[in-house]
Amino acid sequence: MIRPDHAPRRFARAMRGLAALFLTLSLTGAPEAQELRGHGGPVRAIAVDPAGEVALTGSFDTSAIRWRLASGVAEAVLRAHDGSVNAAVALGEGRFATGGEDGRIAIWPAAGRTPERVIVAHEAPIVALTAGPDGTFASAAWDGTAALWSPQGEERRRLRGHQGNVNGVAFVPAGGLVTSGYDATLRLWPQDPARPPVVVTLPTPLNGVVVAPDGEIVVAGADGKLHFVSATGEVLGEREVGPTPLIALALSPDGKRVAAGGIRGDVAIIERSTRAVVATLVGPGLPVWSLAFSPDGGEIFSGGGDRMVRRWDARTGEHIGAVIPQAGEDPLAAFSGERGAEVFRACAACHTLTPDGGNRAGPTLYGIFGRRIASAPGYDYSPALRALSIVWSGQTIARLFEIGPNAYLPGTKMPEQRVTSEADRQALVDFLRKATAPR
Repeated sequence: MIRPDHAPRRFARAMRGLAALFLTLSLTGAPEAQELRGHGGPVRAIAVDPAGEVALTGSFDTSAIRWRLASGVAEAVLRAHDGSVNAAVALGEGRFATGGEDGRIAIWPAAGRTPERVIVAHEAPIVALTAGPDGTFASAAWDGTAALWSPQGEERRRLRGHQGNVNGVAFVPAGGLVTSGYDATLRLWPQDPARPPVVVTLPTPLNGVVVAPDGEIVVAGADGKLHFVSATGEVLGEREVGPTPLIALALSPDGKRVAAGGIRGDVAIIERSTRAVVATLVGPGLPVWSLAFSPDGGEIFSGGGDRMVRRWDARTGEHIGAVIPQAGEDPLAAFSGERGAEVFRACAACHTLTPDGGNRAGPTLYGIFGRRIASAPGYDYSPALRALSIVWSGQTIARLFEIGPNAYLPGTKMPEQRVTSEADRQALVDFLRKATAPR
């Protein structure tokens, strides 16, 4: 017989046991599982150890997961960040580093769930990490800087100069670094800190960047194009991948192929020498936030809005495992030719417009007009936004993009971006009023 005063405690223990069992089953999956399932939010980062045995993924759910690739089993859930885990990099010998929305870098040992070190690295979200020679690594963040770190996490150099978010960073073979920013510039930083960077201006805000062994730079644009730049800063050309922003980029280990993913869920594999698309990985129609090649170049890992990591044959473009649904349509196709829709494209990776779209990295905008700030159901707003009393209207939305999110919404997680043209701001407001109206 169970005493009444003991029942709640026994029930709680039973529920904790069931929850632990459910988590274990959802993380481990079947021994031969090809997809990596376990995150509770979009997968923002993927890194694969040089030995090809272990991967580490990061998610908007604030966790990282270390996976054993041969079996698809999750070895450990790692928590050290106060916010989404946006970037990951393999440091060799089973060690990894993660970068978070909280501006911190965590360095993880080959085993265990406790980081070797947590660094307060930036004053805004970290969105890219890259490995360099001799165990060094570099970070890029929305505070407008990039930084170079020793294998132990000691800062060696701070790179300043971008006017806004730094979205990508990569080492160059001759020494030094290259960074890509929302300000539409690539900056080539010489190894000698006393020398100024070479600044290359391109026609669109820039996201991820990779550098091939021969020094050629490839950068993902918000215009849906890959832009190619020489090691000395000469613009060599471009390759259109799609109509929406490219938000994920990876280079094959031999440097011959580039994989580029966008917000519609497709991933294009481009032969770098000819710039031809040699294969397309057709996903479920949700944003692809992260990409990585296996060390032998035979496999591609993609992570995105469906909360899992998919595995692909890099030679054929075929999905490894079950066939998956056809990619969704462009959510802005019905508004083709409208200026406001084109202005909104840079926002479409994080915000949906329709009643069934749901929340992504940012809250849904469906029904936004007349809605109090920080009130979309199911979205985890920061305390700073919850304390504001703004009601969204044509005037408040225009003001947001006139002076920028950091000035208008102190404490926001939203990336800093402005629409400097009054005509473009009005077009954006008019578009949102129509596209988000309750129906």
